[in-house]
Amino acid sequence: MLYVVSTPLGDPQDLSFRALQILKECDVIICESTKEASKLLRHHGVTGKTFEVLDEHSQQIDLAALVKIVKAQKCALVSDCGTPGFCDPGADLIQQCRNKNIEVKIVPGPSAIAALLSVVGAKTSEFIFVGFIPAENEARDKKWKSLIIEKRPFILMDTPYRLTKILEELEKHCAQRNCVIVVDVSLETEQILEGKPSQLLDSLRGKKAEFMIWINPDQLKK
Repeated sequence: MLYVVSTPLGDPQDLSFRALQILKECDVIICESTKEASKLLRHHGVTGKTFEVLDEHSQQIDLAALVKIVKAQKCALVSDCGTPGFCDPGADLIQQCRNKNIEVKIVPGPSAIAALLSVVGAKTSEFIFVGFIPAENEARDKKWKSLIIEKRPFILMDTPYRLTKILEELEKHCAQRNCVIVVDVSLETEQILEGKPSQLLDSLRGKKAEFMIWINPDQLKK
């Protein structure tokens, strides 16, 4: 059996009671990094767990081995933070388990998207989740060209060290759009900022932190 367990975005105390119980009961913790997973478990007094790593470098043969483990034991899938199976390699494992008729259960909890949506202050029934912009230059330029003409709000995220780069590109391509950025959710360093990309860049240039950005449509375009 595989439990898909949401873990805190920042403050370790955000872990739900049910999630903690599942993590205590599971035989194996499948994670993106043992460092982050073991740090969370130690905070809650959980030790002696077996870890299996599932990251973006995991190959098909690794997934096959993990599926065998999940079939034989009670396992929890976690990401470094938030809800696994979304913009991380956990999705591949979940699909493989479903293909093998292995039971998958949801243990809901913290979600970066839900956290962002809760503070954007916009009543909208539709938006685009873009996630990570492609790293390769040609694909990246193509993606930005499609976003420039997008009439719906869209959400971007990336690794902490690309925060300044994303804001610089937003200033270049979407200078007149109003944005909301959430940085370091639920930590003491949490920031929620609203403004044009240039304003956000002035406040956050050089900062390395977890982030998500809500970009409103260009009100000047009809």
